[in-house]
Amino acid sequence: MLNFDEDRFLNSQIGAVSCADALYQVVADRLSSGAENLFFAGAGGAGILMWPAAALLTRRSALKTLIERPAELVAAGSVNLGARSIVVIPSRSGDTPESLEALRYAKALGACIITFTGTRDSLLGREADFDFTNPVGDENSSESFYLQSLLLALAVMDVRGEVEGHDELVTEIRRIPETLLEAKQSFEREAAKMADQIAAVPYHIITGAGSTWPEAMYYGMCILEEMQWIRTRPVHAADFFHGPLELVEPGVSCLLMKGEDWSRPLVDRVERFVRSYSDRLMLLDTASVAMPGISEQVRALISPVVLATLLERLSAHLEVKRSHPLTTRRYYRAVTY
Repeated sequence: MLNFDEDRFLNSQIGAVSCADALYQVVADRLSSGAENLFFAGAGGAGILMWPAAALLTRRSALKTLIERPAELVAAGSVNLGARSIVVIPSRSGDTPESLEALRYAKALGACIITFTGTRDSLLGREADFDFTNPVGDENSSESFYLQSLLLALAVMDVRGEVEGHDELVTEIRRIPETLLEAKQSFEREAAKMADQIAAVPYHIITGAGSTWPEAMYYGMCILEEMQWIRTRPVHAADFFHGPLELVEPGVSCLLMKGEDWSRPLVDRVERFVRSYSDRLMLLDTASVAMPGISEQVRALISPVVLATLLERLSAHLEVKRSHPLTTRRYYRAVTY
């Protein structure tokens, strides 16, 4: 496969799922000690990758779960944040300035800090109460953060008696790394074709719903915009018919991300509309990916993980076709936090 290190990928995802037992123990200890709410406070893309786990808890757990941007949390505060809070902060580098500020702010209020970091001995990791470091790069961090946050959410629900068959779910999730590698291999040819389509036009509407919406947002903002300087319009499928539909016409590129949870009909509706009015529809559907031994229940939970692993292959081809390495930035180091 183009620009791909198989061992590096497998090791990173095996590392992500290997945190399950230790993470469960931390969650159990904090809940038994009286934790009353849970904050996901990640900056930028890492924060977006927490959204599926947060949504799962919001819909299926009575534990109050909140999503905060670190900069806003520090600037505005929250009446819910205090000694009975668990604050989860993800950061690949482990030194994201606004995340570090949020960690120190929350810790000063007595909150318990859990960090997911991709770099060993990082600032965030050293100052957290519990750090789960899994060495990853930009190309394999999405799946890792998705999986770690999913395991945390399932642990919360199990401790609180809100999910059945927790151990069986985790057993399946532990098999995901090898399954993802097979998915990448089978998608390679299609990834090259989609890269041609992305490179052919300068602007793309990207949509999803449910657990696929975060990946739609992430891919548009963090990959196509930040890493490729391609203009995008990420829009939730439920909002598509409240404005963006008027932009659809022949030549307008639309990338639809379809998963296997309750939200699938929302994307189906957008697909039917776009097929009628544009000749540039691209569809990524996790239901088309072979995943032997993975149940329907787990497939629904990991739709964003599967999308992330397929889109990595698209990105690998896109940077070559456009002669624009994914690591090239104009302003990244110039930003003053």
